[in-house]
Amino acid sequence: MTQSRTAPTYGVLLLRGLLAGLIAGLLAGAFAYALGEPKVDAAIAIEEAAAHAEAASGAPAAEDHHGEDALVSRHGQKGGLFLATALFGVAMGGLLATAYTLLRRRLRTEHDSHAALGLAAAALLGMVLVPFVKYPPNPPAVGDPATINQRTISYLSIVVIGLAAVWAAVIAARAPHAGAADWVRAAAGLGGFLVVVVVGYVLLPNIDEVPETFPPSLLWNFRVTSLGTQVTLWAALGLAFTALLPRSASSEAVTGRGRTESVPV
Repeated sequence: MTQSRTAPTYGVLLLRGLLAGLIAGLLAGAFAYALGEPKVDAAIAIEEAAAHAEAASGAPAAEDHHGEDALVSRHGQKGGLFLATALFGVAMGGLLATAYTLLRRRLRTEHDSHAALGLAAAALLGMVLVPFVKYPPNPPAVGDPATINQRTISYLSIVVIGLAAVWAAVIAARAPHAGAADWVRAAAGLGGFLVVVVVGYVLLPNIDEVPETFPPSLLWNFRVTSLGTQVTLWAALGLAFTALLPRSASSEAVTGRGRTESVPV
C-alpha cells in the first residue's frame, strides 16, 4: 500500500524561513541588547563629553543626536533594537528560503539539513565575515557624516564581492576532475575564494575615521559584539530553518513546485 505525499512548495518554505528569521532576529536582538548596548552607551558618553568640551572652549558644539532632544530617546532606541533585528531576521529568513528553493538540487548534499546549514554558513561568510575584515563597524561616536554615501556604497560593494567570492569557491572546488582528492578540491575552492576577496579588498578604498583619542578597548569590544550579533543571527537562522524543514521532504523532492510522490506504508 502506498500513500501519496506532496513535497513542500516555495510558499511553505518561505513561511518557515520567515518564522526562522523572526526567531533568529529576536535572539540576535537579545545578544545585542545584553552585550552591545553598554558599548553604545559608553561611545555616546564619549561623544557628549567631547561636545561639552567644545562648547566650554567656545567652539560650535556638534549636534546631539542621542540626548533628550533627539527624535528618539535612548530608551526608545533600545526598544527599537528588537524590532530592527526581528525585521532584519525575517528578511534574511526569506532570502534563505528562496536560496534554498533555487539551489537545493545544485548543492550536491545528501541531506536537506546540510543544504540549509551550508547556505546559512555561506551567507555568514560572504555577507558578514568578508565585509567585517575590510570595513569593521564603528560606534556612533565614530564616522564623518560627510562620507556616509561613500561608506555605504563601499560596504554594499564588499557584500556583493563577498557573495561572489563564495560562489567562486564553489565553482573552483568543482573544477577538478571527478577522481581528484578532497584536499585538491578544498585547495581549489580556497584559492578561488581568496582571489576574489583579495582583488575586492585592493580595489575598494580604505576607510579609517576612528579618532586617535577613542579608547581602543571600547572600539574592539564594540566590533566583537557587533560580529557576535551577526553570528548569533545566522547560526540561529540556519538551525531554526533546518528544524522547521518538513520531514517529508526528500533530497530530490524539495524543488518548490509541489511535486507529489508515492511512499510505501
